[in-house]
Amino acid sequence: MEKDYSNLHRSLVLKYYWKVARNFKTSFFIVVFCVIASAILDIYIPFQFLKLWNVLNVNDFSLVDKARNIILFILLLKIINWGLRRANEFSVFSFVSNVMAGLRKQAFSYMMGHSKSFFANNFSGSLTQKINKYVRAFEKLNEKFIRDGISLIVRSIGTVIAIYILIPKYAPILFIFCVIFLATAFIYTRIKLKYDIIAALSDTKTHGSIADAISNHPSVQIFAGHEYEDDKVGEVINAQKRATLFNWNLWGGLGAIQGFYMLTIEFIIFWIAIGDWKLGLIGLPVIVLIQSYLLRLTESLWDFASITKAYYEAFSDAQEMAIILNTPYGVEDKVTKSLDKIKGEVIFENVTYIYDQNNTKVFDNFSLTIPAGQKISIVGTSGAGKSTFVNLLMRLFNLTTGKILIDNIDISTISQKNLREQIAFVPQDPALFHRTLMENIRYGKRDATDEEVREASHLANCDKFIDKLPLGYNTYVGERGIKLSGGERQRVAIARAILKDAPILILDEATSALDSESELLIQDALHNLIKNKTTIVIAHRLSTIRAMDRIIVIENGKIIEDDNHNQLVGKEGGIYKKLWDIQSGGFDAIL
Repeated sequence: MEKDYSNLHRSLVLKYYWKVARNFKTSFFIVVFCVIASAILDIYIPFQFLKLWNVLNVNDFSLVDKARNIILFILLLKIINWGLRRANEFSVFSFVSNVMAGLRKQAFSYMMGHSKSFFANNFSGSLTQKINKYVRAFEKLNEKFIRDGISLIVRSIGTVIAIYILIPKYAPILFIFCVIFLATAFIYTRIKLKYDIIAALSDTKTHGSIADAISNHPSVQIFAGHEYEDDKVGEVINAQKRATLFNWNLWGGLGAIQGFYMLTIEFIIFWIAIGDWKLGLIGLPVIVLIQSYLLRLTESLWDFASITKAYYEAFSDAQEMAIILNTPYGVEDKVTKSLDKIKGEVIFENVTYIYDQNNTKVFDNFSLTIPAGQKISIVGTSGAGKSTFVNLLMRLFNLTTGKILIDNIDISTISQKNLREQIAFVPQDPALFHRTLMENIRYGKRDATDEEVREASHLANCDKFIDKLPLGYNTYVGERGIKLSGGERQRVAIARAILKDAPILILDEATSALDSESELLIQDALHNLIKNKTTIVIAHRLSTIRAMDRIIVIENGKIIEDDNHNQLVGKEGGIYKKLWDIQSGGFDAIL
């Protein structure tokens, strides 16, 4: 796993980071320049203090002007360093904020292009967490690697050079110390990498489990599952705690090793320095300067482990999103044609579809022609393929074999956006955005005027309940529309479809959640809505489809019956008649 991560995932993360960061190269190079220049000045300024100490140590007051000139030069260097730090700070603010916003847009935009199957197989909470970790990982990399890492390299090399200039024989000792210190930290963090990945995955799993439980809060309440969810989610939280604690303990072990190294080098250097001072080879100012450099060097080297840890943790956090960005869409566009002002003829031609998850063949050489403007209903028992029929027509899934045509154009040659612009869909259980009613209805036609939205709302009988709300159309509906009843949500979905006015209309039992009075009130609206449109009704309640031109009965992905209501209901032994008798007769028909 570690090898795979090193060779693949890290390069993926850098690849997608660079796609965004390269748009802000000026800010990036200013940051790098300021960090390097400031680190060099931090090494150079103590040399000027050594000059000052040497002048003052002479006790010759005729050298006062020289001492003051050195002080002024030091002041100038410190002002320049101050300016570099401020320029670096503001450049970092600009660079990081721009890149983080770009990364968040990049991740969100690509993720939203994935297929229906992708979202069915992932927790929405986990996906949100992956985007956040991906973006925060860049912030961590910038802070620890670009700012602290570059500074560490310059300061470490500069310190060894400075010591070499002062007392050459100390430089090899410090160089060997640096190599041992850095090698230990690097090897240790590499070994610890797999535990960083485990901790990152457990964090994502925890967020996904919590989000899943919260999003299903009504079910938890109804089934008295509070204690069960406490235990179930608690197990995931405890697993994350164990992974995190073990990871932190490993980090503490590295700190102990580094602390021992630093004690050792400090003892060695000062043991040698005291001997040289005894022999008169160096003076007290040089010893003080060596102490200053040694403290800076050990501080920088101590940060190296922290930088390496942050480096690997950042890649561990970012890799999940990078993998998603590198995963091809389940349904991809290969655009060659476009739909414009279509009539609405729909043809399924020898369509076979095998559901990948369990290798189930839903359709097998399925063929059906729906002339433009015809109103049909798809009927069948649960699992017969009704929903799959709609998903294939809207290109939410890829066909296994065969093709689907609209106005004799293969929909696989049309962009998904262009195709779905020609189709209005009213689901059985519509989910709304946590936005205003005005925004939710306008989603059917995003450039619609307020008056057009109100007219569509009126036709769908939405205004009956909207006008009673204190904020009217400016009312927020809650997550997935939870503040509205099922019937109210469905009327909003119908209003969207009316506003969209697409040539192909799909109704997934669009009146199933309405009470009888509301259903009667919108029948005229639906009647007007389906005029001159190819209409496909997925029927669960058969009383709503009696007026359809054709009723298509499917079973196991095959057409079993195809006729109008009167013909099918009079067919003895037919599936449609059986379903009709059950629904019209209730339990008596079953018993």
